[in-house]
Amino acid sequence: MMDGAILQSGLMREFALHPEQSRGRKFAEPSHPFRNDFQRDRDRIVHSRAFRRLEAKTQVFTTRFSDHFRNRLTHTIEVTQISRTIASVMGLNEDLTEALALAHDIGHPPFGHAGEKSLNQVMQRFGESFDHNLHALRIVESFEQRYAEFPGLNLTFEVREGIVKHSRDYDPGKHVELSEYLLDQKPPLEAQLIDLTDEIAYCTADLDDGFEARLFDLPVLGSGLALFSEFHDHIRKLYPKASRKLQFNEVLKRIINFLVTDLLENSLAQIKTAAVRSLEDVRRFPRRLIGFSEQAELHKNELREFLYQNLYFLPALVPEKVQGAQVIEEMFDYYLEHPEKMPVAYAELTKSLPKHRVICDYIAGMTDHYALRLHKEMLSASANSSVSH
Repeated sequence: MMDGAILQSGLMREFALHPEQSRGRKFAEPSHPFRNDFQRDRDRIVHSRAFRRLEAKTQVFTTRFSDHFRNRLTHTIEVTQISRTIASVMGLNEDLTEALALAHDIGHPPFGHAGEKSLNQVMQRFGESFDHNLHALRIVESFEQRYAEFPGLNLTFEVREGIVKHSRDYDPGKHVELSEYLLDQKPPLEAQLIDLTDEIAYCTADLDDGFEARLFDLPVLGSGLALFSEFHDHIRKLYPKASRKLQFNEVLKRIINFLVTDLLENSLAQIKTAAVRSLEDVRRFPRRLIGFSEQAELHKNELREFLYQNLYFLPALVPEKVQGAQVIEEMFDYYLEHPEKMPVAYAELTKSLPKHRVICDYIAGMTDHYALRLHKEMLSASANSSVSH
C-alpha cells in the first residue's frame, strides 16, 4: 500500500489538463471573473434539465421496492465522489474530472439498461443504433436550451471529448461524424478515469442494494466472492457482536477502499513504466494508462459476474424490465404513425431530420415516471379513437 505522504503529493500534475490548455468552446465566450472553464462546465451540467431528470431514472431497483435504493442521480454522485478523490491524489484536474463524472450518465434513457437495449433494437430497424454516451453528446451540443447566444451548453472541447471517449475507443474510419474528437488519440487521464470509477461505484452500490433488498445474505456473498470472504473473516473477528448489516457495511467499505487504492497504485505504476512525459505523450500512447492491477481486475470481474448471476436477472426484477421495453417500443411505433403528437419542437424537427432519430431522442430524454404516464395516455387515446370509429 502507498505511503500517505506520497498519496498526497500529486505525482501526476504534469499530466493534468489545465483550463488554459483547453481547445475552447464551439461558440466563443468571455472568461468568467472567478470560475475557470471546467468549473463553468460542471455548473452548467448540474443546472441542466438532463441532469435533474437522472433523479427519476432507474439504476437497478425502481421506487416500487424502496425509496432507499440508488437511482441514476445518486449513482452519479457516488461516481463523482470517487473520481474526484482519485484525481486529487494523483494531481489531475479535479474540476475537469468532476464535470466528466457528473455528465457520464445524462444520456441514459428511462428504465435502466433494459430501456437502452430496447431503444437500440428499435433503431436497428433503420440501420442505426442508440448509445447513451453519444446521446449525451447530442444533449450538451443541442438539446439543452438554456442560453440565448448558442444551442446546447457550449461545453469545452475536453468535456465533450470525455463524454464521447471515456468508456471506449472508436475506429476513426467507422465514425467520421466524431472526427473532431481526436479518435486516433487516447483521451486525457481525467477522462480515462471515469469508466473505471463508474465500475467501482455501481458494482459496490448494487451489491449494497441487493443485500438491503435481502436478495442474498452473508453466506451467499462469502461463497461467491473471494474478496468478500477474505474481508468478512476479518470483520467477524473484529466485530463479533455486530449485526449482519453492520458487518456487511464494514466489508463493503473495505472492498471500495481496495478497488480505489488499487486503481490509484496501478495507474501510477503504469504511467511510470510507460515513461510518458507530457499530456501529448498520454494521448499518443497506444493504450490507456488508467487501470486496475491483474488481481483487482479479477476481483472486480468476479463481483460483476456475481451481480449478473444473483441480481440483475432475478425473476423479481424481470416484470419491470419487460414493461419498460414494451413501453418504449409501443411509444416509438405510436410516434412513427403520429409524429404530430410529440411536443411542437420535436414535431417540427421531423420535417428536417429523420423521424426515427427525433423520436428516439424524445423518448431517451424521458424519466421512468413520465414515460409510463405518457404511455398510459397514449393507450387511452388509442382506445377512445377505436371506439369512436
